[in-house]
Amino acid sequence: MRLAKILRILTLATGVCLAAVSRADDGGPIRFLVPFEGGSATALALYLAERANADYGAHIHVEEKPGASGRIGAMVLKNAPPDGKTMALFPFVVPVLAPLIFKDVHYDAVHDFAPVSQIAAYPLALAVSQDHPATSVAGFVAWAKDHPTESFYGMGSTGSLAQFLGVMIAQEAGIVLKPVPYKGAGPMTVDLVAGHIPAGISSVSDLIEMHRAHRFRIIAVSGTQRLAQLPDVPTFIEQGYPSVQAIGWVGIFAPRGTPKTVVDRWSSMFATIVHSPQAAARLAELGFDLTGTSSDELAATLDADIARWAPIVKASGFHAD
Repeated sequence: MRLAKILRILTLATGVCLAAVSRADDGGPIRFLVPFEGGSATALALYLAERANADYGAHIHVEEKPGASGRIGAMVLKNAPPDGKTMALFPFVVPVLAPLIFKDVHYDAVHDFAPVSQIAAYPLALAVSQDHPATSVAGFVAWAKDHPTESFYGMGSTGSLAQFLGVMIAQEAGIVLKPVPYKGAGPMTVDLVAGHIPAGISSVSDLIEMHRAHRFRIIAVSGTQRLAQLPDVPTFIEQGYPSVQAIGWVGIFAPRGTPKTVVDRWSSMFATIVHSPQAAARLAELGFDLTGTSSDELAATLDADIARWAPIVKASGFHAD
């Protein structure tokens, strides 16, 4: 299971807990926040830290801050001094969806965070437990109609892109799907492997290794075309659900007010790492489309996605609290 191996290797490489990589201007360590527990975001942060340490002599300390669908980690970043000693790796839900879905959000990604670099984009996937009868979306929909009291699906957090994809599937198929939130994709996949939940939705990168190990089955992906890593898994579009599309991303942010020289240095460093052949070989198999954008490009992506998803969320009538 490659993801688990990556996590073990990177943890050992840091020498202490989830430690790793970049140096503040005063030579001290930099906190690298991850707002969820386990899963691909932590693996990606550890990899970036490992490479920054080896290639740039940096000293970043990776800290998981799970809870409240990423909002705890977001508030830690917002309240951190803008002194070049704190950054965070945020999945799409934290800067884009959470402020649209939750009423009780005390941060604004546009005004409270300084974009550094988008690291990767990713589709999501619907997976079912190994003993589930469904082998396609049609089969899953038929099962959900016959078992309305059992039609649960796990997700890494409340209000995530995974939950909203579940809403889209339910609306398109005319079924009831009940979300079960976890404090990250790692705990969710454990329960899916154990058969405690019949299905789960998460990024492909969170699910692909257990799928390959035949611990559960991915039956659809949410992009516009099949993935090279999963050539036998059709999209929702191919299976007759053209409106079920969702692409997420992960980006690095700093507190608003962090010096531009620091933001630019980090942006250049991470973009170089992400565009390297080593990163492609190490991370692409997990289902990431590595991007490594500039800070300005991430800012433009953030604005565009908020504008795109705001009317979709409003039209759905969906709220997480």
